[in-house]
Amino acid sequence: MASPSEPDNPARPPAGIRLCALADLADPGTKGFRFRHETRLFAGFVLRQGGAVRGFVDRCPHAGWPLSGLPDRYLTRDDRHILCAGHGALFSLDGRCVAGPCVGDRLTVWPVEIRDGEVFTA
Repeated sequence: MASPSEPDNPARPPAGIRLCALADLADPGTKGFRFRHETRLFAGFVLRQGGAVRGFVDRCPHAGWPLSGLPDRYLTRDDRHILCAGHGALFSLDGRCVAGPCVGDRLTVWPVEIRDGEVFTA
């Protein structure tokens, strides 16, 4: 079975799917999304920082499991890092692991864009 980060995952949403309003995201803040196609699942999340939004596949590069057990809680309490709840790895807000067993690895980017105050898959 292919990993959820592979672009050929049939559950991965195509470009142009509305995810949420930019105003629905705290600054900084995150929101998780799940998409299903038959038995396949795609999990991703968006991260707002200022007027910019980044998207990431919700998958730890070290262990392969989801980063968060809660759908919209990906940041540390001080909002300075993305946290892998499974083993405590910390990622910078651009997705680079800065502490934990996967230092130097990166989260897989999930392309998103802002159009007219709305966040869409890209």
